[in-house]
Amino acid sequence: MNVFLWIVAGVLAAFFLAAGANKLSQSRRKLLANPNMQWVEDFSAGTLKLIGTAEVLGALGLILPGALDIAPILVPLAAVGLAVIMAGAIVTHARRKEWKVLPLNAVVLILAVLLAVFRFGPNSF
Repeated sequence: MNVFLWIVAGVLAAFFLAAGANKLSQSRRKLLANPNMQWVEDFSAGTLKLIGTAEVLGALGLILPGALDIAPILVPLAAVGLAVIMAGAIVTHARRKEWKVLPLNAVVLILAVLLAVFRFGPNSF
């Protein structure tokens, strides 16, 4: 089970690291040019940078504390934080009637919750 949870953490970390780096490295205008990122028009540039920063820090929090054995309680806390971000993404996309992206958001949310539950509970470090 521990190997499975590390794989889930790695996949989530890669996903959120890429998503967060994308938001941090590109301007709001450039993000809006992407047809899959039209939700960006609902948020200010500062909010987008905040979301991107939270995603990058959450991705690092899924891996580093457990790998370095320094405050491993941060792993499930990072998973909870990323689950909250995904819940917000689901609400935003549903409000905008962007149904196509909801399945991916739901899968990522489920994986984050699963990781949080098992790292808080029976498979904690």
